[in-house]
Amino acid sequence: MDSFFTLSKVLWFFAAPSNLVLILVALALLALPWRRLCGVFLALALALLVGLGLSPLPNLLAAPLENRFPPFKDDGRPVDGIIMLGGAEVPDIWARRGAPTFNDAAERVIAFADLSRRYPQARLAFAGGSGALLGGGDFIEARMMREVVPMLGIDSARVSYEDKSRNTAENAAFARAMLQPKPGERWLLVTSAWHMPRAIGVFRAAGFPVTAYPTDFRTAGPESLTDPFSRVASGLNLADVAVREWIGLIAYRLTGRTSELMPGPS
Repeated sequence: MDSFFTLSKVLWFFAAPSNLVLILVALALLALPWRRLCGVFLALALALLVGLGLSPLPNLLAAPLENRFPPFKDDGRPVDGIIMLGGAEVPDIWARRGAPTFNDAAERVIAFADLSRRYPQARLAFAGGSGALLGGGDFIEARMMREVVPMLGIDSARVSYEDKSRNTAENAAFARAMLQPKPGERWLLVTSAWHMPRAIGVFRAAGFPVTAYPTDFRTAGPESLTDPFSRVASGLNLADVAVREWIGLIAYRLTGRTSELMPGPS
C-alpha cells in the first residue's frame, strides 16, 4: 500500500478540526484525576468549537484558496477537452440504494454538464476512483458517473473515465496517461474553487497544463468574510475543508508533488 496515501489518511483523522474537538474532550475525560490538566483540554476543545464553529475564522482560511483563480470567462479560444475531478459523488450510498447521490460539491457536475453543451467538440473526461483507506470495493466514483452522464444529456461515448486514482496527485498522473494531451491543447479543469490551487499544481507537475474552471464556492466574497456562523456544524465543516487543503498544499510541496506551495494563474 502507498505509504503517503495511508499516512495522509491516518494523520488527517487526527488533524481534522471537528475530530480534534472530540479528541480533546476524550483526553479531558482521561485526565479527570488531574483537574488542572483536564481543564486545559476542555478549554482547548471549547476554544476550537467556538473559534472554528461560530467565528468567521473558517471564512478567512477558505477565502485565499477560493480567490486564487478567477471564474472562467470564455475568451473565444477553442477548448479541446474538459476534465472533472471526482469528489462530489457519494458512491457508497449509490451502490447500496441504486440512486446516484452527490454531496455539497455537486456544482462540479452542473458545470461539467453545462460545458459539455457549450463545447460540443471537446473531449470529456472524469477522474476519480476511491479515496477509502481500506479499498473502495464497488464504491468507485467513476462507476457512479457512468450511470449519471446519460441523465445529464451527455453522449456517453464522449466521456473517458479514469477510475483508479485515490487522491489529487493520482488524478493528474492517471488522467494524463489516459488522455495523452497534445502540446498546445486547451483543457479545462473542473473542481471546487477551494481545491483548485492544489489541483492545478499537481496537473502542472504531471506535465498536463490545464485551465482552471473553479466552482462550488463556499465563501461569498470580501464583504461577508467577517460574518459569524449561526451553526457550529457549518463553521466546523468549512474549517475541515480549508484546513485539509492548506495541509494538502504543504504536504504536496514537501513531497515534490507540486513545484509551488500556492499555485496560481500562470
